[in-house]
Amino acid sequence: MKIVDFEPGDPRLASEVLPVLRELRPKLTEESFASVYAEGHGQGLRFSAAYDEDGRCAGVAGWRVVVNTSQTRKLYVDDLVTSGAARSGGVGRALLAYLEQRARELGCLQLELDSGTQRTDAHRFYLRERMAITAFHFSKPLDTV
Repeated sequence: MKIVDFEPGDPRLASEVLPVLRELRPKLTEESFASVYAEGHGQGLRFSAAYDEDGRCAGVAGWRVVVNTSQTRKLYVDDLVTSGAARSGGVGRALLAYLEQRARELGCLQLELDSGTQRTDAHRFYLRERMAITAFHFSKPLDTV
């Protein structure tokens, strides 16, 4: 398995990464994804993808380094998705191991992610990978002005 990091504007983002990412984020369009990455990149957002032996994109991670008072410096995973066709093949494990390695290289003390309450299969996977449930995440939609 080969893991590749992408810069905004790379044409493979639309043709290879987005189809896999849409399995988790179905509302993303090519335009909205490009816009989010262009703006988010300045805030530290990065995308990495795992490719199988046949050169197909099998998994995607969106991540960033965050510095705050609660954990000091952490690598936060915005998105972690394995293609349905590649599930249970070690793709998620490889991406998490890669992200953990990057976190250590970048001086992070933690690797964190949020997962929707309905994603019980993902939760089992994270617990198998020795991640702990450490907090509740609260959200409130805001009216647009």
